[in-house]
Amino acid sequence: MRVPRLPRPRSLAGQLFAMQAVLIAVVVAGYALFTYVSDQRQAEDAAVRQVTAVARSIADAPSVRSAIHTADPSAALEPYALQVMRDTDVDFVTIMNPDGIRWTHPDRNQIGKRFLGRIDPALHGHTFTETYTGTLGPSVRAVTPVEENGRVIGLVSAGIKVEEISARVQDQVTALLGVAGGTLLLGAVGTYVVNARLRRHTHGMNAAELSRMHDYHQAALHAVREGLLMLDGQYRVALINDGGRELLGVGPEEDVIGRSVADLGLPAPLTGALLSSQPRVDEVHLTATRVLMVNTSPVSGGEQRGTVATLRDVTELQSLMGELDSERGFTQALRSQAHEAANRLHTVVSLIELGRAEEAVAFATAELELAQALTDQVVAAVGEPVLAALLLGKTAQANERGVELVVSPDSRLDDGLLPEGLSARDLVTILGNLIDNAVDAAQGSARARVTVTAYASDAELVLRVSDTGPGVDPAHADLVFQRGFSTKPAGPGGRGLGLALVRQAVTRHEGTLTVAESDEDGGGGAMFEVRLPLRPAAGDGG
Repeated sequence: MRVPRLPRPRSLAGQLFAMQAVLIAVVVAGYALFTYVSDQRQAEDAAVRQVTAVARSIADAPSVRSAIHTADPSAALEPYALQVMRDTDVDFVTIMNPDGIRWTHPDRNQIGKRFLGRIDPALHGHTFTETYTGTLGPSVRAVTPVEENGRVIGLVSAGIKVEEISARVQDQVTALLGVAGGTLLLGAVGTYVVNARLRRHTHGMNAAELSRMHDYHQAALHAVREGLLMLDGQYRVALINDGGRELLGVGPEEDVIGRSVADLGLPAPLTGALLSSQPRVDEVHLTATRVLMVNTSPVSGGEQRGTVATLRDVTELQSLMGELDSERGFTQALRSQAHEAANRLHTVVSLIELGRAEEAVAFATAELELAQALTDQVVAAVGEPVLAALLLGKTAQANERGVELVVSPDSRLDDGLLPEGLSARDLVTILGNLIDNAVDAAQGSARARVTVTAYASDAELVLRVSDTGPGVDPAHADLVFQRGFSTKPAGPGGRGLGLALVRQAVTRHEGTLTVAESDEDGGGGAMFEVRLPLRPAAGDGG
């Protein structure tokens, strides 16, 4: 059985068009009816004034009074009455004696007969009007006395037929209907044009569909964990979802709609990316506490209408990538050490085969003592296991690249000294990136060396890394910590993120990060110093 297909509800534009068309039709019809009634009343009033004026003029004429005193009034008055009818455009003029016997009438057969209608008010000297059905049909008539020396010597009645009044109104109604039809047509065309534009903007959807889409839109905005930020053509915030507020550090109670993105207090590189008219694809930007992946796309339609930006939190991912890079470096270092160990083992075996066992033992013992001395030196200076492991791995990694990494004699950091709020991951981020940056700078220099100092003093942790590289230009002392800044050419993964991550971690723990000229081998290199409080901040709850 085939289920009948229900008709799709009319679109919002169609509903508005129908409603506006009906509204215009009702308004025009109401106006036409009001005008018709008004014109009918005005036509009747004009007819009353006209017949009254004609009747009074005839009654005041001296020739009429003179004709009344003649032996045959009809002979003099009938031609006069017919002439007045033609000149004044009335349908009848009847002149009669005080008894109501006609002296004149458009139908000569009615002369000498009694006038049909009231005459009593006129006999008492009053002019009056009425609508009465006489020998010519319904008419609007006026009756007035002909007076002489205070005495009524005759009566005059002038009238216009009702059908003639209706004919006059009919001409006005025809013109009114033409105007009303033109108004309705113009209104319909204007409504169609407006609703065609509305239909394009609503994509032909009806009110229920628009309401449902709005509900889905709101639900999607709150459900998506990624940040969504929409800016208008003036780079003011038009929309921001819950994820965007969280990632940008904007409180849920803070009203940012309508504010310029430049007034949100975001880092300058991130603000620049959001203000850019060019699309940005998978750009990494740092806030005070997060690493964000930013994508922007302009909304264009013949003009710059705004920008849509998506924000993805990659803080954990970036940290894991840093750890993966460290592990990859450790693996490479271990591979190199395994290769060197194999060479040394072959040397020991060859010495034994040559019968020089004592020399083989001495050679092996010296290599073992050298490795153990390095381990003992690091562990003695830094008892914190995470930092000790990091320094041992970075030492092997630096040696592979031809850079000597040493722990200064001033270093002293016992196990258990660091507070719980200072995570091992943040320590690896801070010290690991500083060492990597120093090794990159020192590589290729004369007596390439990196010196690491770590100690606790006055309730704060001091981490200092200096190198024998070219150093940092004082003009770049602040720029060096911004994401994307680097004095070296960009690699496949880009540069300029490590020191920015260091500053982010230091800022999160309310520490300080400075850069100065190193005193390694007479100076010239760079020295980065981090100071972190060992006591938790007042608002951390212990």
